[in-house]
Amino acid sequence: MTATTRPPLAFVYDRCASRSRRQLHMRLEGCRHYADRLGWVVAGCWLDLGDHALSTHRPQLDTMLATMRTEAGHREVVCLVHTWERLTTDTTHRQLLQRRIAETGALAATTFGESAGLQAVQFRSEANRDSSSTTQPHHRLRR
Repeated sequence: MTATTRPPLAFVYDRCASRSRRQLHMRLEGCRHYADRLGWVVAGCWLDLGDHALSTHRPQLDTMLATMRTEAGHREVVCLVHTWERLTTDTTHRQLLQRRIAETGALAATTFGESAGLQAVQFRSEANRDSSSTTQPHHRLRR
C-alpha cells in the first residue's frame, strides 16, 4: 500500500431479535478481528435489533447503506457481516440486500472470506482471465 492509498473502509452489520446479546457481541468482535487482520479500517457497527431484525424494514441497514454510498466515492468500501445469515436467512431477500449493497459501490463480505457485489464479479473475471498466473483468492479486497 502506498502513502496515497487508503485501506478499505469496513461497515459492520448485524441483526439480533433475541434479548440475549452474547452471540451478537461475539460476532461483532469476530468482524472487528477479521477487518483488522486484513488491514481494513472499521467505520462502525450498525445493528437492527428486536422486531427490525426480523422484518424487511431495517432502519440501521438503510442508514449504513446511505453512509456507504457517500464513502464509496472516495475509497474502497465493504459491508462486513459474520455470515450471510446476518443479512437474512431467506435466500431471495439476501440476494436483494446484496444487490442494494452493491448499488452503493461497495462489496459485501463475510468473515469466512465470501464476497458478493459488483467488485466481486470484477475480481472473479480478472481471476478467471489470469488464473494461470496467480493462485491468490479473487474475493479479497486489495490491502
